[in-house]
Parts: sequence; C-alpha cells; structure tokens
Amino acid sequence: MSFKPNGLARAAVRFKPASFVGTFVALMMSALVVAACGVLLETSIRASVPAERYAAAPVVAAADQSARVVADTVDGPEETAYPLPDTARVDAGLAAKAAAVPGAAAAVPDFTFPVHAGDGPPGALTGHGWGSHAFTGTALSEGAAPHAGEVVLGTDAARAAKTGVGDTVALETADGPADFRVSGLAEAGAGDTAGEGEGGAGTAWFADAEASVLAGHPGKADAVAVMAEEGADTDSLAAAVDKALAGSGAQVLTGDDRGEVEDHGLAYGKETLFAVGGSFGGIATLVAVFTAAGTVALSVGQRTREFALLRAVGATPRQIRRAVAAEALLVAPLAGLLGCLPGIGLAHWWFGQMQDRGAVPEAVELHVSGFPLLAAVGLGLLTALGAGWAAGRRPARTKPGQALAEASVERLRPGVVRTVLGLAAVGGGSVLAGVAASAAGSDAANASLGVVMLFMLAVALLGPILARLCASLFGLLLRGGDASASLAAANSRTNARRLASAITPIVLAMAFASTLVFMHTSESHVASEQLRDGVTADHVVTNPAGLPADAADRAARTPGVDAAVSLLDTQVLVPVRGGGETSLQGTATQGVSGSGAQLAKVQDLDVREGSLDRVGPGRIAIDKTLATATHVGLGDKLSLHLPDGTEAAPEVVAVYGRGLGLPAITMDRASLDGHVTSPFADTLLVSGGEAGPLRALGEVTDASGYALAQNVDREFGAWANYMMAAVLGGFAAIAAVNTLVMTVLDRRRELHTLRLVGSTRRQVLRMLGWESLLVSAAGVALGTAIAMITLIPMMRGLTGEFPHVPPLLYAAFAATAAALGLASVTLPAHRTLRPRQP
Repeated sequence: MSFKPNGLARAAVRFKPASFVGTFVALMMSALVVAACGVLLETSIRASVPAERYAAAPVVAAADQSARVVADTVDGPEETAYPLPDTARVDAGLAAKAAAVPGAAAAVPDFTFPVHAGDGPPGALTGHGWGSHAFTGTALSEGAAPHAGEVVLGTDAARAAKTGVGDTVALETADGPADFRVSGLAEAGAGDTAGEGEGGAGTAWFADAEASVLAGHPGKADAVAVMAEEGADTDSLAAAVDKALAGSGAQVLTGDDRGEVEDHGLAYGKETLFAVGGSFGGIATLVAVFTAAGTVALSVGQRTREFALLRAVGATPRQIRRAVAAEALLVAPLAGLLGCLPGIGLAHWWFGQMQDRGAVPEAVELHVSGFPLLAAVGLGLLTALGAGWAAGRRPARTKPGQALAEASVERLRPGVVRTVLGLAAVGGGSVLAGVAASAAGSDAANASLGVVMLFMLAVALLGPILARLCASLFGLLLRGGDASASLAAANSRTNARRLASAITPIVLAMAFASTLVFMHTSESHVASEQLRDGVTADHVVTNPAGLPADAADRAARTPGVDAAVSLLDTQVLVPVRGGGETSLQGTATQGVSGSGAQLAKVQDLDVREGSLDRVGPGRIAIDKTLATATHVGLGDKLSLHLPDGTEAAPEVVAVYGRGLGLPAITMDRASLDGHVTSPFADTLLVSGGEAGPLRALGEVTDASGYALAQNVDREFGAWANYMMAAVLGGFAAIAAVNTLVMTVLDRRRELHTLRLVGSTRRQVLRMLGWESLLVSAAGVALGTAIAMITLIPMMRGLTGEFPHVPPLLYAAFAATAAALGLASVTLPAHRTLRPRQP
C-alpha cells in the first residue's frame, strides 16, 4: 500500500481538528510573544530623536555621552558603552576652530543651565548663552543683546517677574546669587522652546563670555553648533570640522545623531527597550518555544495509536516522519502569521506605556519591520518541526507489532538520555544556586536567572517521574475520599506522561511570575524599611526646581533647628565585575553639604565600618552591598565615573548598611561641582525647629511623607516587573489551559467508557475535578519551590534579607492556578459528556 505523507497530514488536520487546535493556539501565542519582543528590540537598535534645538545647525560637535569599557574576548578587544548620568562637555574654545573651516558660516558654543529667580521659593528658569539665538531663531522684541552682568529675559518670564528693560533682577546660578540688569526682552525661537515649555516662558539669556561660569563649568560648553554657508555640503562640512577638532575628544554629529546630544533620555530609553526586547525577550522566547514544543509533542504523542496502525498496514518510518513534518508545515506558518498581528498590537501598547511613564522619550517612534515578524514565524515553524520530529521518532522507528502494543499502554520509564539530561539540569541548577548564595549584587542576580532556567528544564525533562511522585504523594490524600477521588488518584499514577504535560505549564507560570513579582516585593520591602529607618530628620524640604544654594544655612539659622543638611541626588558609574566581565553600574549618589556629624543627626545610614566624619574631598562612604560587589573595603580606592564621565578614585572611609533605601554612595557636595548640570540641591533634611519658616524654601513634609514620595518614584520598576510577569505568566497560563483542554478532549473515549460501566455524569466530572486540583497543586508546589530556590540566594545577595512574599498575593497566584485548572477541565468535560440527541 502506498502512502502520501502530505495526504496523511491533510487528512489528519481535516478529520481530527481537535488534535491540532491546541498546537495552533500554542504556536500562535509563541509568535505573539516573539513578535512583540522582537519589535521592541529592533526599536531599541534603531531608536533616534530628531534634532529640535540644533535643527538649524547641520553639524554639532559634542563630547561622547558614554563611558566605555574595553574587554578582552576570544574575538579580540570588545568595547561596551554605558550612557552617562549627566552631560559630558567640550572645550568652548573649539568653536573658534570649527568656525575657521571651509563652508562654516559660524560656530557657537551652546550652554544650558538652571537659574533661580527671586528671593522667595525658587522658580524654574532655563539659562542659555545669547549666541545660541543664531541657530534657535530667538529674536529680540525690545532692548539689546546682553553684555557682562546683563540678561535678556523671555517676554513671559519678564511679565511674571513684573520687570522690563533697564530694571534689575536677582538671579541665582551655579556662580552664586547676583543682580543682573535686564538689557532686553526676547521671543524664544523654536530651538529654545523645544522641551522648555510653551512660548519659551522661564528662559534667560546671558553673555556668552560669562555663560560657562554661570553654568558652573568655566571654559566648557554643552556642545558647539556649526552653521553652514549657503550651498555648503553637510557631509563635507562635518568632515572638515572633524579634521579641525582631531585630538580634542569631540564627536562630530549630523542628522538625527544631533538629537541624542539634546535628549539624554534617548540612551536610557534605548537601554530600557533593549532590556525588554532583548534580555527579557530572550527569556520570553525560550519560554514560548519551550511551551509550544511541549504542546506539539503532546499533540503528536496523543496520536501514537494512529501511527501504530499506519505502521501495521505498511507505512514506513520515513513516511511517518514526513507526515509529522507536513502537519507542522500546514499549521505553523498560519499560526505564526495570525500571532504576529496581536504581537504588533502588544508592542504598540507596551511601547506607549513606557513613554507615558517617562522611560522612553516621546519623540522616539516604534519601528515595525518584517524582520521580527519573519523571525517569529520561522521560529514557530522550526519549533513545530523539531518537537514533532522528536515526539514522532519513537513510533516511527518501532516495529509495527511492537508499536501497537506500546500504543495501548503508557511507558512507565522515561528514556535514558532524557533522564540523564534532566539530572544534569538539576545538578547545574543546584550548583548555580550555591554560586548565587555566595555572590552579591549583579552576580547573585545573574546566577539566579540560570537557576530558574535550569530547574525549569529539569521539570520538562523529568516531568513523568515528578508527575508520578506528585500523584503518589497527593494521591494519599485522595484515596481517603469517595470513589471519584480514588479513581482520580489511580488515573494520575497510571498516566504520568499526560499528567506531566499538564503540570509543566503551571510550574512555568508559577515559577516565573513568582520570581519576577516577589523579587520586586522583596526589594521594595527592604528599601522601604531602610528609607523609613534611615531618615531621622523632623522636616524634609523639597522643590522641583531645586533648592537655593544657601538653603542649609538659612534653615540652620531658623530658631530651634539643631541641624540642616542639603542633599544633591545624582548617579555615578561604578565598575562591577560579574560573570568574568566588568560592567559599569549606575549607582545612586548623594552629595552632602554638611559634615558627617551633621548628617548623622538627620540620616541614620547604619554605619558598619569607619566614620562619616571623614567624608570630604577625595573621601566617600559606600553601602556594604556595593562594597561586596566591587571588592572594595575600608581604606581602599573605589574607581568610578562622576556624572559627566570624569574618572575619579576616592578613598572609602565608611561602609554602611542602608544603601538600598538610601543612596549607595555618600560624598561631599563640593566633589560634584562642575560635574552636574544643576548645582542646586534636591532635598533639605532638618532636625528640630518648626515647619512654618521652612516653607519659604519649598514644600515641607515629614520623614514618613518623604518616604512615601520616594516609594512612588519606584513605580516604573514595579510596573516593569509586573508587566514581564504578566507576559510570561499569562503565556504559560494560556499554555496550561490549552494543554488541559487538549488532554480532556483526547480522553473522550475513556470518559464515555466510564459512563458505560455505570459511572454517573456527576461522578466523572468530580473525578476530573479532583485530577485538575491535583495538577494545580503539583504545579503550584513545584513552581513555588523553583521560585524560592531562585529568590533566596538572589535576595540574600542583593538585600541581605530573605524574600518578602505577601501572603495574599501568593494566595491569589495559587487560587488563579487552581481556578484555571478546574475551568480548563470541567468546561470541555461538560461538553464531552453532554447527552447526545437521539
């Protein structure tokens, strides 16, 4: 007898569609996840923002806004760039060199810095050098350009201050408070209004000669804008400027690259998109492929009896394998294409949410091309082919008579190769768990990621063994029940492979969702406790525009005040070695205005070694977790990059224990001068006194109110973790539902047989209910165990504490798993057992 594999595949899909619906759904969901993450990954690579401030300057010279680390690899030196927390600046004198090149009409050093106005609560003004009007389009509406000691105000700013040309205004800059004569009023051009509010309100222009001093960076400019002569070619001009500035360290930029100089959020936006689309996307893709492969294998395994019959009537092993491959070709491409459409929708929604939360600049656009969609479809097809080949290999090569015998009963023992690989995964996961327990910081987190992946692989490979153990354990409880419970226990022990197929997705959902969510709850719990215990000040003063430079002195003179310390919050980059490589880690840093003794009156950092009294120029205090991660101790030098990229190596004079809720590095305020854009402190901590007199400086709250506001700032991290948990957990939950439905539909003959031998419809449904609860309980237990094995060493390394698992949240996870399992079994069973119409 002759068989056509393509005909067998089409017949199987046509006459037994229920066997392929589950496979179709799994492959479609896999394509959805892969397509969404792929679109975000491609966007992170292609992301750019159009130039706004420098739109009229075709060439811009600016410093490299990244710190770079070079690592030796097998392929040679490899350089990795890390975005700087603040702006790196160039020598303002480079403007003269750029202006002298052929094709350049002018070159202007550009400055942008915050300015405080008035003697009351500081208001937000943005300062620029007047020379920038040449490329921003700003024009005088009254008066003249500013000279030293003079300022041009935006018309709205002048109206708000009730001042005009010839009047004197009190302004405070990084150079200190001073009076400036208003030499003119101006209507801000498009380049000045970009990102600075409507109509250019709150803008002030100073003479270029003193702008860099007022900005706090004498002789330095944010960038040099080069205007071209009429008809000059941009590429030729850029090449000439690059040659003229060779050796200065300045980068010459054109096109959309100019936008990155204006908007430093782009670099962090790219990192966020890459973390979601690349790092998380890689995990999500593995989970998707892993789950889809299991569903395909289940679908093929359910038709073992059919393959045995085909072998018995003359089908060759090659024809069986080709039939399975043809089935994959019929189902996978269509499932992938249909999954890509909602995948694009998910990427759009996810991207929009990140923009709404400020993680990605508004000017960045989502980039959708055919590459991630093609990858999603192709990956689904390869998954279907690979899983189908693996599942069909045994029935295809087994002798016809033996195939019929094996199709009637389930094999009790898994294959030797599968068992060996599963035990190896358990061993590898255990070793990595030990590494994570002895590591700290990012090393612990990286090792823990390998733990969860290896144990999940072990569950997949050793599923039948684990299922039989779970069935035996939970079956002890069911045996004491009624006939339905006893029958459920017997069924579970006998059909361990079927049970394993249902348990694995639940384990997957529980393990990943618990790891991601409880990792955040654990960090937030410890951070909240440290913040609450660490801020001992009676009053906390904040202002969105920054506090006056003399805020601490003014507060200290208030009657009853015992201590007043202002804090400038920023970040520095610290080299951290993990996984054999060195990376730069952005680390929260506070610049302190007072002495260590004064700081101890308003902040309890929980000092473990050394003394805060020694903190000063070239001397810092750091958190114990950071000390462990950097292998630095008391008296050692800590290499770091200041906010603008300047390298420094201050001495560690104190190590403290509350660097998760409070900044992990404490240094004196003066060490940050010239390395940050805003010289104004963010927070003022005051011990003693009354709140009333402090309200002239900004908003006043107590320590608990300040702690609440700080916790709100962590909302994006919480949202990101919950989103990733929802994507992974939701996908795994759908896979679990899909698998359970497939299993019930495949048991129609068994269920009808039970009805024929005298079981009532209610008894059969109760049996299935007990089985679903057994599956859910086993999945929740195994998933929880994997999550805890992962979280305990990770949290011990990151926070020094055990994981914090909110009982109600965990109960919600377990209840959801049980409810989904019960619904997935009972709903199709009701339909299957519905009385047939005569």
